[in-house]
Amino acid sequence: MVSKSFLSAVTVAAIVTASQSATAQTSAPAAAPETPPPVTREQRKADTAAANKAGTLTPAGQGGPGMATPTGSSMTKAERKAQAQADAKAGKMAGAGDAGAAKTMTQPTTKSTKTRAERKAETAAANKSGQIKSGEGSFK
Repeated sequence: MVSKSFLSAVTVAAIVTASQSATAQTSAPAAAPETPPPVTREQRKADTAAANKAGTLTPAGQGGPGMATPTGSSMTKAERKAQAQADAKAGKMAGAGDAGAAKTMTQPTTKSTKTRAERKAETAAANKSGQIKSGEGSFK
C-alpha cells in the first residue's frame, strides 16, 4: 500500500516538472532585445578585402589595438656591459641567486660553552622556580 502511494507521488511530481519545463520552453520572453542578423561569409570577405585595400588590416601575429608596446631599457647592450664591469670593479655587484642574501645574513660567531647536561639542569631549575610556564596556555 505504501509503495503504491509513493510510486504515484513520484509519478505526479515527474509529470508536473515535465509540464513546467515544456511551458517554459514554448513561451517566448515578452521583451527580447533585437539582435542583428549574423553576417554572411560573403559579407565578411568583402569587408576584409576593403580593409586590406585601405591598409587598415593588422598584420598576422601583430595583435590588436589593445596590445601595449613593449618598454625596454634605454641603454644599449654595450652601455649595460660597461656599467656592469664598472660596478664589479667597485664591488657593488650583488651575488647571483641566494648567494647575495647569504652574505648579508648574520651567522653565529661562537658556539655554546655549555654541555647538554648543563643546559638540561638550567632548564629544570627554571621550570621549578616558575620562570618557564608549562601547559596548554604557555603557547599563547
